[in-house]
Amino acid sequence: MNFPVLAITLDLDDTLWPFAPIGARIDQVLHDWMREHSPATATLYPVEAMRELRERTFVDNPHLHHDLSALRRLTLAEALDNSGANPALLEPAYEAFYAARNQVEFYPDALAALHRIATRVPVAAVSNGNADLQRIGIGELFAFQLGSREFGAAKPDPGIFHAACERLGVAPAQVLHVGDHAEMDVAGAIRAGLRGCWINRDAHTWTHPELQPDLQFDTLTGLADWLDANASSHLA
Repeated sequence: MNFPVLAITLDLDDTLWPFAPIGARIDQVLHDWMREHSPATATLYPVEAMRELRERTFVDNPHLHHDLSALRRLTLAEALDNSGANPALLEPAYEAFYAARNQVEFYPDALAALHRIATRVPVAAVSNGNADLQRIGIGELFAFQLGSREFGAAKPDPGIFHAACERLGVAPAQVLHVGDHAEMDVAGAIRAGLRGCWINRDAHTWTHPELQPDLQFDTLTGLADWLDANASSHLA
């Protein structure tokens, strides 16, 4: 399939890097931080208990599902409060979390492919997560980063896609959204009038019979190759 792509919006977690190892590291880093700075909190909330508290905070605050940073702060604040800790520890604890959150290990193909893609078309990060591209060290490859926290709603809300297209100055039909999640990324983008590219690294089955991805690859390299082969004529 060949069609004009004048810009790309790109998901981050589980598209450029796997999130599961980050999540596991965050849990341990926070526990180690609490053991040093608030032992009572570490005792009351070992890793599994802190994870359960975080999951309960998520369930109890659906109005904040677009703002993972706020949910994390709520979790930490409750843990500190319940253990009688100094509330002033909240922001240092959050910083310990956030530093670990931005220590990513790219998929083997992702960084080289991203460099190739960014030389062809403007790329904007559109994510429900709270990664910081500057901290990670790849901010220069992106035109901008638009998170669900900043926008006020999470994918697959069409508004976040439309806001990204507006900032790019490109009509939605000429923007390709690229991501791993069938609903939040691909189906959401297509319903919003964008093209959708599914990065399906684990050979999942497509479960939206009413629509299909415009493109599908098992690595980001596949998309870079497709742009090299098919998009040049649209970029003159």
